[in-house]
Amino acid sequence: GTRLAFGQPLSTRLHMDRARVVVALDADPLSDPAAGTRYGHDYAITRSPEQNDGAMSRLYAVEPTPSLTGLMADHRLPLGFREVGEFARQLAGKLGVTTRAGAAPATGEQTRWLDAIGGDLLANRGASLVLVGASQPPWLHALGHAMNAALGNVGRTIDYSAPVETLPVEDDGLAGLVSAMRAGRVDTLLALEVNPVYDAPAELEFADALKRVPHLLHLGLYLDETGEVAEWHIPQAHPLESWSDARAFDGTASIAQPLIAPLYDGKSVHEVLAAFTGEGLFEGHALVRRQWQKALPDDQSWNDALQAGVIADTALPAVQAAARADFLTHPEVPVPMSNTLPSSPRRRGSSDSDPAEATKTLDSRLRGNDEPEQQAVGDGNRIELLFRPDPTIGDGRWANNGWLQELPKPLTQLTWDNAALISPALAAERKLENGDMIELRANGRKLEVPVWIVPGQATRTITLHLGYGRRRAGHVGDGRGFDAHVLQASKSPGWIGDVAIARTGRYYPLANTQHHFNMEGRDLVREGTLAEFRHDPHFATAHDRYPEDPPSLYPDYPPGEYAWGMSIDLNACIGCKACTIACQAENNIPVVGKDQVRMGREMHWIRVDHYHVGGADNPRTVSQPVPCMMCEHAPCEVVCPVGATVHDSEGLNLQVYNRCVGTRFCSNNCPYKVRRFNFLQYADKTTPQLKAMRNPEVSVRRRGVMEKCTYCIQRIETAHIQADKESRRIRDGEVLTACQAVCPTKAIRFGDISDKQSDVANAKDSPRNYAMLNELGTRPRTTYLARLRNPNPALEGKS
Repeated sequence: GTRLAFGQPLSTRLHMDRARVVVALDADPLSDPAAGTRYGHDYAITRSPEQNDGAMSRLYAVEPTPSLTGLMADHRLPLGFREVGEFARQLAGKLGVTTRAGAAPATGEQTRWLDAIGGDLLANRGASLVLVGASQPPWLHALGHAMNAALGNVGRTIDYSAPVETLPVEDDGLAGLVSAMRAGRVDTLLALEVNPVYDAPAELEFADALKRVPHLLHLGLYLDETGEVAEWHIPQAHPLESWSDARAFDGTASIAQPLIAPLYDGKSVHEVLAAFTGEGLFEGHALVRRQWQKALPDDQSWNDALQAGVIADTALPAVQAAARADFLTHPEVPVPMSNTLPSSPRRRGSSDSDPAEATKTLDSRLRGNDEPEQQAVGDGNRIELLFRPDPTIGDGRWANNGWLQELPKPLTQLTWDNAALISPALAAERKLENGDMIELRANGRKLEVPVWIVPGQATRTITLHLGYGRRRAGHVGDGRGFDAHVLQASKSPGWIGDVAIARTGRYYPLANTQHHFNMEGRDLVREGTLAEFRHDPHFATAHDRYPEDPPSLYPDYPPGEYAWGMSIDLNACIGCKACTIACQAENNIPVVGKDQVRMGREMHWIRVDHYHVGGADNPRTVSQPVPCMMCEHAPCEVVCPVGATVHDSEGLNLQVYNRCVGTRFCSNNCPYKVRRFNFLQYADKTTPQLKAMRNPEVSVRRRGVMEKCTYCIQRIETAHIQADKESRRIRDGEVLTACQAVCPTKAIRFGDISDKQSDVANAKDSPRNYAMLNELGTRPRTTYLARLRNPNPALEGKS
């Protein structure tokens, strides 16, 4: 996009903390693999009225499939992949930026959306952002850059630098390589950290082209699909076993130093390439040191860079970039589609054709016939297919990681599989339910895959995640899910504009960790608008039957030296689940496998629930992390027959594993459902390599005991010991729980609530503070800050 807009490749950097209005066009900056942590942190700053004198930013999301950014949006409009481009053309016209052929005229509801968003952007010149997703075509990215320039955002909320990654100007990509291989022009092929036999688009037939290559050398962590057919396979050293370097999204350089020596005598990419240069320097440390000899000439500067984690002053400077005058008339900018945009978001059961008639016709073809038939395609009945990296295992490179396989996907809460994500309207039209197998046909190929219904999905868009269907991922990832690469096309690897679908009559069991996504009138998640907050800052608790704590027959515990507590800001939580995986790593929580998850036996100590508010076609979705509540009057404690769950003097609800006999009375009595029972001996205690993975300060629980969040008591005790040595109290911020430490938006705060100056005490003093299910009288130490939205009055009630 930058090459088309500016005549040269550039890297784009966002300053979301400076933006008052953000428009995401199929963009998901909060999940950006390179900069998502920074962007999430900066975005959260703009959403706190307490930090911004009562002001909040506003976020619009226009996207075909729900994303974390869409989840946080004040207004979200589900549109098909191609329709996003047409929406962008019309929005550009509102801002005075026109393409060579203009845009198809908008009507009805579409006009209202465009007027509202365009007006908001124009009213916030220099403090707004228009973002375009990576899967969209270059011309749309260029149009996004033009809109930001027209709004005066360049140099303020967005700037450009030299490319962080430099690619050849003329590069035919993988298709060009395959062509050269078939022509016999490739004698020796090095496949370093890549697996093209698995992830190359099927139409290229990469494995077949490899037969014309005399020598293939493969470097990888596993003997994967490409390593299996290679003449030589070299075990790769893990990134934590090797010296290397890297650049962040803004160009800041860092030296990567190993934590341990290679367990399996693996080699890094640098070492393998050095062997081919014949320079006689093969050791990773020496190679990296030589690379940075000019910037780090002596031992002191080298050690300072290692200590700091980054090399000072290596961020790439911003450059001046002026859009080419002729780019909007470039042949790559296509002629607009006509009458493609829906006048409003479709309601459940609606479609471009009559759903009842379409379903009746399809059912009559399928009844009594096991061979699926291809769907008839017309201009108004076209279904598109999107390919996206999986939220947890990416493009498949982490398919052998059990932690990531079992981490529930954001929004769908699926584990161990991928599925075809479809809208409720399409499911109703085709009479599909979760787990029903369908056949997708495109580009002369077909794939059977189960469906999963996702509220908020664009009506005629199917999304399929990459990374599954591996044959040689390693023991954990083999045979999981379905290989989306079968349908990919090399010219447009992220999108197929016309795919045929048909039911097969078969069912595939999927494992997910949340089975109910509606709050049913309960106030588990409390939310309101910025206007409501300004009118009544205590709106979150205004209607509580017990504004403080309800009366109790149980006496209060005597105060201890500390009173540990936690606050979770729902206005900052983006639902990324970094907290869940950090807790698993910190506390040696075992992986239980798909079959156990399907029985409801997942072991995560902190879960992130998602709830939908509104109609299924485009609901408002909210997320809520749920660890142990650490109740002052804990229902679990009074029912344990052996005193295994007890209360300590600092307010922690503790679990004495050696006493637990597995009655599970405590779990039955917990209204928050945060206790986990170790049904089987999940943990591998014998494999030597796994012992180095575990946190030595945390026990590995045996079969038959109850587990739960402990506020990372091992970290609390470490701080206790250090403070006692120095004859002082534990300082505020000295104890960081694992979930708190990893949260990119600082949504989780923890500390001593008896210290009225502590960060967590200040959070609990917020008028947005509330306790989940406060009416039960459990008096939880974990409380929440209500979520706020900042809707545009012109669209309120219509999003």
